[in-house]
Amino acid sequence: MSKLILTGVDGNLGGQAAEYLMTLTDTKHLVFCGYSPATLEKYAKQGVAVQETNFNYLEGLAEKFSGGEALALISMPFVGEKRQTAHKNVVDAAKAAGVKKIIYTSLVNAADPSNPSIEKIDHAFTENYIEESGLDYIFLRNSQYAEAMVTNYFTYVKADGELTNSQGDGKMAYISRKDCAKAVAYALINETYHHKILNINGKELMTIRDFIDIGNEVTGNKVTYKEVTDEENYEVFDAMGVPRTTDGKFKDGSEAPFSSEGMVTFAQAIRENKMAEHTDDFKQLTGDDPISVRYMFEHADEFQVGERHSKDV
Repeated sequence: MSKLILTGVDGNLGGQAAEYLMTLTDTKHLVFCGYSPATLEKYAKQGVAVQETNFNYLEGLAEKFSGGEALALISMPFVGEKRQTAHKNVVDAAKAAGVKKIIYTSLVNAADPSNPSIEKIDHAFTENYIEESGLDYIFLRNSQYAEAMVTNYFTYVKADGELTNSQGDGKMAYISRKDCAKAVAYALINETYHHKILNINGKELMTIRDFIDIGNEVTGNKVTYKEVTDEENYEVFDAMGVPRTTDGKFKDGSEAPFSSEGMVTFAQAIRENKMAEHTDDFKQLTGDDPISVRYMFEHADEFQVGERHSKDV
């Protein structure tokens, strides 16, 4: 049987997808790719074939994907030309290796040119490149990770209790990263979806005020929301020591392991309701309902954004 290849297993999303995937199919059908020898060794001990990969370089990459039928490309954690090049390298290598299908973790409304999110530029590029390659595909257009906002909520619990950002009353169907990982695993084993775009959305659309209200009800805290301008939002992240781009220096253990450029333009997109997608695509793919925001607050220790994982060079 041809292999199913999962990339990014040393990251948060890819690592969770790996755990789900090993419950869905025999490990002898799997190849896990990553840059961390320690992580790869862990999976090798469980009977999974592993390949150490660095997608910043095309040379020798096709050999790593040899024998693969489908490949799940977990989008890289940096933004801009470097990410586009890395994604292009994966698609080119996969095609050269005879891989037939790419599963790609994208972003809701990625193809909309009016979507102001800086992140969506790379996602639109990658989706277009995969389509033009002639390969089969499933694009998983994920809503925002609820974990990012759960962590953000508790950051303000520990501060002055006033959560500030620039997303205003825009709506988002916040989804757990665990559900996004589950979608990757199910998409990789799926044999019926072809040239398919799926919106991987949470249980319901809500504003950030709705999100905070649920957090307060569950935890007993009294966090409030203050809308600020985009520039003021940048200043908040500057004060936290968050770099404006992914080329900047990230603090170890930062509660905001994303660049402020990504987060502020994402907030703008939410404010303009460019992210207000709500479908049942997740349930159609996995058979499960998405985890609710309330459940995540009730089990908050299990739903934190965690540390940044990246190999940028």
